[in-house]
Amino acid sequence: MSFLQSIDTRVFHWINGGFQNPVFDAVMPWLSGNPLFIPALGILAIALLWKGGKRGRLFFSLLALVLFIGDNGLINPIKHLVARDRPFAALPDAHLLVGKGGSWSFPSSHASSWFAATVVTLVYYPTRWHWVLLVALLVSFSRIYVGAHYPSDVVFGAVFGTGYALVLLAAFEHGWRWLTGRWMPDLAERLPSLMPAGGRRPTPMPGRSESRTPHEARTPHRAKSAPLCDTTWVRLGYLVIVALWIFRFAYLAAEKVELSEDETYQWLWSKHPALSYFSKPPLIAWLHTLGTTLWGDQAFGVRFTSPCIGAILSFLVLRFMRGVVGGRSAFWLVLLMNMVPLLAVGSVLITVDPPMVLFWFAAMVTGWRAVQDRGSTRDWCWTGLFIGLSSLSKYAGLYQLICWALFFIAWPPARKHLKRPGPWIALVIALLSLAPVYVWNSRNHWVTLDHVKFNALRSEPWTPTGRYLWDFLGTEAALLNPVLFLAIIPPLLFFRRIRSAPDIARFLFCMGAPVFLGYLGFTLYKRVFPNWIAPSIIPLLALATLYWHEQFKSGSPWPRRIVWGAFVIGSPIIILMHDTNIVAKVTGKALPMQYDPLRRVHGWTEVASIVGDEWRKLRSEGTNAFVIASHYGFAAETSFYIPEARKAASTAPIVFYKTATHPENQFYFWPGYQQQRKGQNAVFLQEVDPPEKAGPESRPAGEPPPAVITQEFQSVTPIGIFPIRYRDRTLRWIQLYACRNLL
Repeated sequence: MSFLQSIDTRVFHWINGGFQNPVFDAVMPWLSGNPLFIPALGILAIALLWKGGKRGRLFFSLLALVLFIGDNGLINPIKHLVARDRPFAALPDAHLLVGKGGSWSFPSSHASSWFAATVVTLVYYPTRWHWVLLVALLVSFSRIYVGAHYPSDVVFGAVFGTGYALVLLAAFEHGWRWLTGRWMPDLAERLPSLMPAGGRRPTPMPGRSESRTPHEARTPHRAKSAPLCDTTWVRLGYLVIVALWIFRFAYLAAEKVELSEDETYQWLWSKHPALSYFSKPPLIAWLHTLGTTLWGDQAFGVRFTSPCIGAILSFLVLRFMRGVVGGRSAFWLVLLMNMVPLLAVGSVLITVDPPMVLFWFAAMVTGWRAVQDRGSTRDWCWTGLFIGLSSLSKYAGLYQLICWALFFIAWPPARKHLKRPGPWIALVIALLSLAPVYVWNSRNHWVTLDHVKFNALRSEPWTPTGRYLWDFLGTEAALLNPVLFLAIIPPLLFFRRIRSAPDIARFLFCMGAPVFLGYLGFTLYKRVFPNWIAPSIIPLLALATLYWHEQFKSGSPWPRRIVWGAFVIGSPIIILMHDTNIVAKVTGKALPMQYDPLRRVHGWTEVASIVGDEWRKLRSEGTNAFVIASHYGFAAETSFYIPEARKAASTAPIVFYKTATHPENQFYFWPGYQQQRKGQNAVFLQEVDPPEKAGPESRPAGEPPPAVITQEFQSVTPIGIFPIRYRDRTLRWIQLYACRNLL
């Protein structure tokens, strides 16, 4: 191995240094990654999806799948398994022309991706694959020249990329033939193979209906094949749901991002079981308990329930909307839900919003069935239970009671149910579901009411302003997908014009619009957090589907434009929200930290490493030690990412929040260090503001520790100020103090 390594190093020096010249110094970094790549790729993707026909759409879809699965399922695991340092880290004389990045060296993902793309292009465009091969060779060479990879990294990356592309294409083809032949014969007739068909046109099945919409009648080339039946659309929906469920589990297993502050904070709640908690109901802690019981106290276990919630929600939406608009429009709604950034994030990160949205919609499903003539008391009981579970996820779930009241007012036929016991039983069940919250608050001076009141009211006199309104609209447009946000507005304003199903349109409006419009009006009083409208998203998207489905049947071209626009705008946003490192990988320049949406889920391992090292040093002096944090998020993150603290979280905590005289967070209700750690030493952790002037040598001035810390210990001395970095970018600065002899 040392002999092979020496050859590898010699070839690297020959290319990295021997070929050095001003032209290559300018061209090779550009080939390795440049800012024009993403726009060019986006234009190509749009052209293929819009004008590429069936071949272009298949090519783009399979290429994306092959690259994603190959890079995350093969290349990244091999990188971590081999753990080979980059040349610039191992060779002092390496000529480095690009950023250092944060991944291992073997194999090269640039080379594997480009050679995989060459294979896919060869299959679908056999007359043009030579150009992709040329680019693949140039990019691979550039990775050696700029000092990012050894030659063997590139060679094996090319081999792996070629191999996994061939295997995955064969697997997709075999799976497609088996799946469609067994479960979707009409789709098998229309698309018998994923491979290019050489221009052959499918023959219509005998006896199938040739009915077409007015839009299809005006575009004869779209009517060559018989339309898919309703069952096929629904089964395609199931396929999408299962595929996304598996993808999200794979994403979590790859550990692309760390846990956010709220996730670790609420994980800590599950280690201290209670009937309720300071700021939230208890259901989120129950979900953490479920996930970590199955998978242990690791990030995958903490987030395990979130993809499950997303899959169940999509299944309910598909089934419910099939009965309203049919399988085709229900399928597209499920697909478009995954183009909504707020919903996509909620299917990966575990917060209080996903379970609330799930149970809100479940209450809608059973509630709509209950208000029909065939409804029963059992349906009302389920509705009350789901409203209660929604409220146990987040107190905003109680808003659905207001939505139901408005619905009874707006739809006279529903009022007959008020003369029956069903709705009142549902109300009682919903309110009784909050019994754990009532009991816990009665024992803790109703502290949650004070917390909610503080969040709802202003601390200074109110003056009308529209500043928060425009912030709210702009943020919601981004988080709901700008195209879908605009698509919601017409049905929100003109839902009464929906003639095909006026009753369900009124119901969907009442289940979503009051929340959205209520918070919209609240922005005239106070700033509104963008996730507060979460329970209104699905009802409003369902209402928009109903509205645009009617427009589609009447021949309007806008529904198709909305679908395509939502995918074109939403796909890049969704991809970046899952992995912003893609920007650096393809352009050579990292996304500025202030614009990185994943900033809050990076860097916590390094924080815990620095704090943990100082804690162990302090403990080695002969006196037991612990950690104090000035913010609940830092206390929670270090509790999770310091291995010793994670193991001791439920028995003998190592990390504490600083002493507080009144309830500020959940730490106030747990035993503090004053009760357990007399005479011991501690590391105090606080975040400090970044330096005013940016630069490689600039450092923040730091801040003195809080008075409560200096009063509690015999001596408090500074340890230092540390930058928390991620891929050559500074995320935050932390300051540590050594505190000795707790008084």
